[in-house]
Amino acid sequence: MKRSTLKNRRILFPVWGILLFIIFYFLSASAYPGGSDADKTAKGFSWQHNYWCELLANEAQNGQTNTARPIAIMAMIILAISLIIFWYTIPGLFTNKKIVNKTITFTGISSMMVMPFLLTNSHDLVINIAGILGCIAIIGLLANLFRHRLYFLLYLGIFCLLLCVLNNYVYYSNDLLKYLPVIQKISFLIFLLWFILLCVKGYKK
Repeated sequence: MKRSTLKNRRILFPVWGILLFIIFYFLSASAYPGGSDADKTAKGFSWQHNYWCELLANEAQNGQTNTARPIAIMAMIILAISLIIFWYTIPGLFTNKKIVNKTITFTGISSMMVMPFLLTNSHDLVINIAGILGCIAIIGLLANLFRHRLYFLLYLGIFCLLLCVLNNYVYYSNDLLKYLPVIQKISFLIFLLWFILLCVKGYKK
């Protein structure tokens, strides 16, 4: 197989990884014992009330051992590896100053490298560090999209950034906090869709 063909197909690796992550997400959700901030005695995972991070906890909100944790950890590893490949590959698809593309790659990969620390007791710190690094990478990527007139992907990326702002506002202000689990899942879905579309565009290019 030609080297160029391998390079082209490499950009699709994150797509398969993201799809595999989604499968593991559902599997871990189905294994969650139950309980949420809204109802500690609820059975199973509530798509309306539970957060992703609750699947990673040692103990479910209802006090039982969290049987979803091993599956959720595997899901997180799959997603992190997939996005590391994404941030390593995607900047090279754009003709730009090397310093810009290297910054995108470094901050994007770094944001994924800190994610395993979600398994510690430093949830907020990890999210903030990963969020700042990720936003830097995304802004650099948006600049590339603008420069190459890929406006649909540009606007979708801007929408993703706005969703980040909304998530942080709701979390830290406690305003409309009961809707945050749903907002988080919608944000997750749109972000993953954006990454997939970028990979597909890169493959076609």
